[in-house]
Amino acid sequence: MTTAPEDVSLEGLRDALGLLKDREQVAVRLLESSAKHSFDPDRELDWDAPVEEGKWFWPPELVSLYGTPLWKRMSEEQRFDLARHEAASLASLGIWFEIILIQLLVRHIYDKPVTSAHVRYALTEIADECRHSMMFGRMIEKGGAPTYPVTRLNHNLARVLKTVSTTPGSFACTLLGEEILDWMQRLTFPDERVQTLVRGVTRIHVVEEARHVRYAREELRRQMVTAPRWERGLTRLSCGEAARVFSIAFVNPEVYTNVGLDRREAVAQVRASGHRREVMQTGAKRLTDFLDDIGVMRGVGRRLWRSSGLLA
Repeated sequence: MTTAPEDVSLEGLRDALGLLKDREQVAVRLLESSAKHSFDPDRELDWDAPVEEGKWFWPPELVSLYGTPLWKRMSEEQRFDLARHEAASLASLGIWFEIILIQLLVRHIYDKPVTSAHVRYALTEIADECRHSMMFGRMIEKGGAPTYPVTRLNHNLARVLKTVSTTPGSFACTLLGEEILDWMQRLTFPDERVQTLVRGVTRIHVVEEARHVRYAREELRRQMVTAPRWERGLTRLSCGEAARVFSIAFVNPEVYTNVGLDRREAVAQVRASGHRREVMQTGAKRLTDFLDDIGVMRGVGRRLWRSSGLLA
């Protein structure tokens, strides 16, 4: 992973969003927030409480088939079951992504001063992600649905990404994985129709991910100003390709088979669903606006984002 030189002065450097913030000052604030607002899911959540009858594992409006002709033909029991399996699919995706993120963060700090606040915060975030992955795993187990790994192709593409990704590309992909799920979880944790355990899991994740998003955004802004031209171009391309892969992998099609639906019909109806397209584009909008502002959404990369369905 290439990095911007450590002696690059930020004084006077700016992008479309204004002056760049000092890396150490950002990290100090995030460390202070971590000290005040971090959670131990094993202690914070009641894992022994029974599953609540008549409550969803995921808000119905965020279930992939919501509003489609197939959804209207499904029984209420099937709808609840699909929500439970999709929650497990998203949690599985989250674990896969967070394991990738942990490795990208380790690579990012490998050559940086070990006593810096920037490195200390990265290590704090790694600890957060470890707890999140264990928390998601317990939630899947509690719900009784299987895990849903990504395809072997995407698994191996990620192996390449976390091995060769440059710094701005790593942080752009980090935000892609964090911000859309974060938007959905912000709708989930206040929703009283949803299982109490799921609401607790999403609340913890939202609070702690807010810091992770801030760290990644500030670092990506810095990298897009200081990185060489070829690296900025590679970031646009890799981020667009990551958006395309992410949109495909977002819900594992095996969930449809496991609740007794015709997989091909379900996938086709999700692709044709205006509601689903609106959900995904709304969830991605805050991110796509930010990436557009800092110069990531250009050229072929922008066309890839459009083909992913995440950009209107």
